Amino acid sequence: MFLAVDIGNTTIAVGIYDANKLLAHWRLSSILHTSDELGIYLLNLLRMNNLQPEKITGAAFASVVPSLDFPFSEAIRNYFGFEALQVDASTNIDMKIRYKNPREVGADRIVAAYAGREKYGAPLVVIDYGTAITLDAVSSEGDYLGGAIAPGLFSGISALFSKAAKLPKVALKIPESVIGKNTDEAIQSGILLGNAGLTDRIVELIKKEIGTNAKVVMTGGHAELMSKISRGVDYVDPWLMLDGLRLIYEKVNHA
Repeated sequence: MFLAVDIGNTTIAVGIYDANKLLAHWRLSSILHTSDELGIYLLNLLRMNNLQPEKITGAAFASVVPSLDFPFSEAIRNYFGFEALQVDASTNIDMKIRYKNPREVGADRIVAAYAGREKYGAPLVVIDYGTAITLDAVSSEGDYLGGAIAPGLFSGISALFSKAAKLPKVALKIPESVIGKNTDEAIQSGILLGNAGLTDRIVELIKKEIGTNAKVVMTGGHAELMSKISRGVDYVDPWLMLDGLRLIYEKVNHA
């Protein structure tokens, strides 16, 4: 079995694969900081779901939290007995990175773009709803071109709450009307419908810039919610990142 882990600023996504089948997946809060915490948590998580840790023979992870890179690598080494593959811009994945400085590209963006290309073809736009909203373009030739980054849904709500004393934090729920009838609905309209409009417009401009009607895949923790109010989404794949880590691991180990 194979372990895939996507370490984000807010959550850690974990997936267990048997060949290409995703057996189990979880989104955890990014509150674990030491190798022992991470290792013990992963072991307990597997055992609670009737999965045998000793059957895990490979692992790959992508991280946008540098302080967790070494603890996670050490956790896999100490508790599973092998080295995990850390995926970043230097990993050989047969995808040309057209960024001005390829090392500036977040590992999550590369993995999502690669997974999208392998699963759905190119050209493609990948929208990832996480702590940030990232929109990344893959050319007709399958190259990673770059994209756009905007604040995520919770980031927007937190900014409002911290800067405006009378505005409450609200649940991420699609309002019945764009014209909110109370403060909660008004914030939900602004955050959810506003970000749907933001992503729709950027997708439109990306398609115009690359000169082709690219497919659009939406992923991340809020993908299913946002796909209901966004236009032109061809695929909704909340666990695209985990598939990408599996595909990259297979690519690197069979090269």
